[in-house]
Amino acid sequence: MDIQLTQITPPKIHQNMQSVILTDETLAQRHTNFLEKMKEHQVDTAIIYADREHGANFEYFTGFIPRFEEACLVLHNNGKSYLLLGNENLKLASKSRVKAEAIHVPFFSLPNQPMENEKELAQYFKEADIAPDSKVGLIGWKMFTSTVYENSDLFDIPYFVVNELKKYVAQGKVFNFSPALLSPLEGIRTINNANEITHYEYGASLAGSRLYQALQNIEVGKTEKEIASILAADGQPNSVTTITAAGARFTNAIIYPRDKAINYRDNFSITVGYKGGLSSRAGYVVKDPEQLPEEQKDYLERLAKPYFTAYATWLESIKVGQSGKDMYAIIEEVLPKEDYGWSLNPGHFTSDEEWLSSPFTKASTAVVKSGQMYQIDIIPSVPGYAGASCEEPIAIADEALQAEIKNTYPEVWERIQTRRSYLQDVLNLSISDELLPLSDTVAFYTPLLLNKTLAFSKKQ
Repeated sequence: MDIQLTQITPPKIHQNMQSVILTDETLAQRHTNFLEKMKEHQVDTAIIYADREHGANFEYFTGFIPRFEEACLVLHNNGKSYLLLGNENLKLASKSRVKAEAIHVPFFSLPNQPMENEKELAQYFKEADIAPDSKVGLIGWKMFTSTVYENSDLFDIPYFVVNELKKYVAQGKVFNFSPALLSPLEGIRTINNANEITHYEYGASLAGSRLYQALQNIEVGKTEKEIASILAADGQPNSVTTITAAGARFTNAIIYPRDKAINYRDNFSITVGYKGGLSSRAGYVVKDPEQLPEEQKDYLERLAKPYFTAYATWLESIKVGQSGKDMYAIIEEVLPKEDYGWSLNPGHFTSDEEWLSSPFTKASTAVVKSGQMYQIDIIPSVPGYAGASCEEPIAIADEALQAEIKNTYPEVWERIQTRRSYLQDVLNLSISDELLPLSDTVAFYTPLLLNKTLAFSKKQ
């Protein structure tokens, strides 16, 4: 692939996007799909743990996370459900999108809050109709495995919950059931309908639009905090820690934006994520290639251009039916790991959380399916050079799913088509009909951050 760095027209940036609310039908279908998965694996009861950082599986059914507390959602294969909630989330039980009976578990509350209604944890299990002889699937947020249920006796849930549950339920009856939701092979959360894709497109669009505005405001002398403030949007929660980092990162172990001023020739990293997608860039605070630091004059040829070549290849390759191992092999051929130091998966699923799981591993038998949402996430690391990054979210949709989005959500569809046209007509990328860009800034990469329109594209 022949890549060039030229002055190009920036993408259209959409503003004031309206949120798409998940419908009752979508939430009901999620519940039905999960009950079928439970029956397939002969699971009597599933228990989904949640806290502020790990609430997406819980939210997938309830519509909310337990904010600053912990919680468990108990789902039985007969359709009956319970919510085990702390002091300050009991009021949310009536708002749950899956009908569930609330059980007050003060152990899930904040330290030193009143412990009224305190009982042995086993008593709460009993109140939630968990039978001692039932097969119980525990769901946290990790699978600890590259194949389904290989390490089903490992749990990423607090010890006090797992320990008491194992004492309450017959030996060998508790296992890690997270793959039912997360696995690239069978996880129900990896497939989205039209309502879900357009729901998440709001956050993906928000990330891209704010990233673009922040990039336009990068100037020598401005602080990381000044740029970071532009990334905050609509009061929405971020899916990752926001990054605006000039020069050396993590000084004094600080991972957040600092009062540090941006200097000429600094390397600079910027990242913002919302539910549905993340946008990220990395480059140098210069205007022309000649202004790059002396020891990194070849940055564009050594790293940035090969990276974008792999990125563009990824966009042109992904399609329904493609195997995960084939995509891995494609990126390994174009951007050899040995030379470019990438160590994570070349792309992954995204959703409420930034990283759900990934089908792109060396031996993966998972295949790309209609309804899946991905982050284009290839992270090269070459010693002596700043990073290269143009991470963005996309969805894959067959004709039927596209038609449903177009007919039900015409405004979202129009944004998607504008982005597709930009990729094809301005950046000259030959993308499949199934690829739906979820952000305005997909593939818009300006590695010299003071030159706002000097971007990579494919030669015609």
